[in-house]
Amino acid sequence: MARQAVTKHLVILEKANLVTAQKSGREKLHYLSPIPIQEITDRWISKYERSRLRALADLKRTLENKDEEKT
Repeated sequence: MARQAVTKHLVILEKANLVTAQKSGREKLHYLSPIPIQEITDRWISKYERSRLRALADLKRTLENKDEEKT
């Protein structure tokens, strides 16, 4: 990937507040911003986790009930 392409992507990430930049002399260091990334996770991924976790809890309950019926 060309340096100009990387710079372009970093500017976009900075505008989205996903990356913070800190100048140190001639260097510009970039760091991930964890709070916006966590917000994205909460908004997009967690809604799919809820149904999966509910399904796993139901499966566990069903299997435990079958074990109790056998004994």
